Order: sequence, then structure tokens, then C-alpha cells
Amino acid sequence: MIVLNIFNSKPTQDGAGVKISRIADFTGKYFDPYLMFDELKSDKKSDFIGGFPAHPHRGIETFTYMIKGSFEHQDQLGNKALITPGNVQWMSTGYGVVHSEMPIVDEDESMHGFQIWLNMPAKDKLRPARYQDSTRLPVLTNETGASLKLLAGHWTFGGNTDSSPLTGLAANGAIADITLDNNAKAELDLSEAEQVLVYVHTGSFASPRLKAGQMAIVDAKQAISITADENGAGALILVGNKINEKIAHMGPFVMNTEKELRQAITDYQLGKFGKIA
Repeated sequence: MIVLNIFNSKPTQDGAGVKISRIADFTGKYFDPYLMFDELKSDKKSDFIGGFPAHPHRGIETFTYMIKGSFEHQDQLGNKALITPGNVQWMSTGYGVVHSEMPIVDEDESMHGFQIWLNMPAKDKLRPARYQDSTRLPVLTNETGASLKLLAGHWTFGGNTDSSPLTGLAANGAIADITLDNNAKAELDLSEAEQVLVYVHTGSFASPRLKAGQMAIVDAKQAISITADENGAGALILVGNKINEKIAHMGPFVMNTEKELRQAITDYQLGKFGKIA
């Protein structure tokens, strides 16, 4: 396994004062087709209780995964759902979405979850929005104490192949959550993808040397080999194909040109995205 680059997440705030750790690149240089990776991990309700009130998007896909705690999602399309522990939600915003995500606090008032942004190719940025969530996600295991939860896309692990119910992500995107027991090992062949990212969210790896809060870009053409340290580890694995298009970004909008960004803002201000009922 060859690590090409390592990025450290940085603390920031978004929504109504929600404290998160973020890794982002809106140039397309590093993570294409992924744009932004936010982790919310806190035992303090005050860090996230403000949530994410109604706001718009155009030209991206958002993918939400919760490990602890829940969020209630609503959008102008009429979707209303709880994203509960272990479950996922995907929005391909296309022409435009207005949505809100508000926290539902567990008894211990802690939360751990992720929102990931994927870019969309220019040909799809103005198509109608799509929405899907799932509470039934397959898990594959190997013989060394590692398990792979299939959040999106098709995967082969431990000699078995299966698919998440969510298979329509842009640029053949696929996402999985790998959990490793103490000193457990895992190997994956992801050579069909052009991009492979590994983000450690719990514990640390003995090989390669990565700790929680770090994102590694790895050589997609080499076998992926991971070994947890003596305390075990958990990580998200993100794969996809590079879009290789110019990116123009402003807040919740990601298009290909500045003119398209201005049009997105105008369309939103004119109410063309709709509003949450």
C-alpha cells in the first residue's frame, strides 16, 4: 500500500454553530471526485445542538453517515426522515435542493457522524434532484477481525462481494466503514477506481501510520493493506473516478464557471429551488 499524501482535519464551524473537523479541496487537485469531508464528533450537546437550518445546494451530492446520534432531514421535495446510528442518506442535488438537518440527541448527549460532498459532472449539475436513504446496509468480514460496512457502491472483501442499496453516486463513488479489532489486518483490491481515500475516525493504524483525524490518498493501483494498532481502529474508505473538470465554488453551490454560480444564486433568490413546506 503506497500512501501518496496525508491531510489533517481542521476544526471549524458550520450551520448554526456546529463544531466539526473538516478536510476540503475545491480545486479538484487532490480528492476528485470528492470535495469536502466533515466529521462531527462530540460529547457536548452545545457543540452541535444548533444543527443545520434550511439552506440550499446546487451541483453537488451530499452523503451523510451517522455512527452515534441522529439527524432529522427535511427538504423541499417532501422528504422527511431520521438518519439514525449506522445509517446513511444521499442527495444528488442537481438543479437545486433546500434542506435542513437538525440533531436528535441520544441519552448520553453525544454524536458522531459525517457529511461528505461529491462533485457532479457538468452534464448532470442541472438535472432534477434525487434522494435516497437506507437502514439496511450489508457487512462483509474477513478472518482476522475486520469488518466492512457497505455505505454506498459495490465492494469485495474477505472473499465475498456485495452492494449497498445506494449505488448511484456520481463518478462511481463508493464509501465503506471499516472496523478492525486489536492488531487486525485488512486487504482490498480497489484497482478499478481512479481515486482511493482513507480517513481514520477511531483509533489508529500501525501500518500505514495514520491516526484519527487524518486522511490518506493512496495509490489506487496497489493493493490496499491496513493493520490496526493494539487498540483497534475504524476508518472510512472512499473511492471513485476523477471528473477532471473545472470547479467554481461559492458556499453551498459548486458549478463549472463563475457565470453558473451567479445564476445559481439568482435562481435561489427567486425561489426557483422551492421551499420546505
